[in-house]
Amino acid sequence: MLLLAMWKAFGLINFLDKPPPLTYHFHRRICGYIHKSNTNSEVKIMKTVKDKYLVVGADFAGFPLKEAVVAHLKAKGWKVTDVGVQADSDPDDTDLMFHRVGLRVGSMISEGEFERALLFCGTGMGIHIAASKCPHVHAGVVESVPAALRAITGNGVNVLTMGAFYVAPAMGCDIADAYLNAELGSGYEWWHNFYEFHKLAMDELDAFDYEAYKANGFKMEHLGDYPLKLETKPEE
Repeated sequence: MLLLAMWKAFGLINFLDKPPPLTYHFHRRICGYIHKSNTNSEVKIMKTVKDKYLVVGADFAGFPLKEAVVAHLKAKGWKVTDVGVQADSDPDDTDLMFHRVGLRVGSMISEGEFERALLFCGTGMGIHIAASKCPHVHAGVVESVPAALRAITGNGVNVLTMGAFYVAPAMGCDIADAYLNAELGSGYEWWHNFYEFHKLAMDELDAFDYEAYKANGFKMEHLGDYPLKLETKPEE
């Protein structure tokens, strides 16, 4: 009890329970992928990309593309949790509207159940907007492999969305492969401060509070600063 009182006095309990914004991703990645839910005391172990875990979701428009991508990933050993439209889903089930699927998957990222997710709707836009409403979700819509790579390597996107109206099944599989086999900073090790610059942006967005931002005259509170200049990749 004395030890706990000392920890509390020095603020260590609060730090362990809720790490500072700048260390949020570090905390989730390094500390055994342990996540304590904000709503209860249950401790969850995050299902990670390293261990080939993934959560996906789609509405009825995105269903065909999702099915092709999931079959491709399962053949490569991925363990996929699907919380959206299934082959036997009732077309009148309004819980499977694009935004409701997006929010469900987004919440599984927010709650630390999964490290990354793939979402599918007709355009990729609507389900992306929905998922982005959930805390700590960094979502991106892509329609090409280069865009998918930059989404993860430069922006740390943890929810990637695709639109079945615009992305063919083969392209969707290539996009998924590129996204899931890269991480923040991958391939840019030669670019000074590339990782640090983009990691800082992610941490400031995680910490963002609109009311505090407004009260501060719409000025962002900096958690740090890293200069970044355009550089040319050295020839190998």
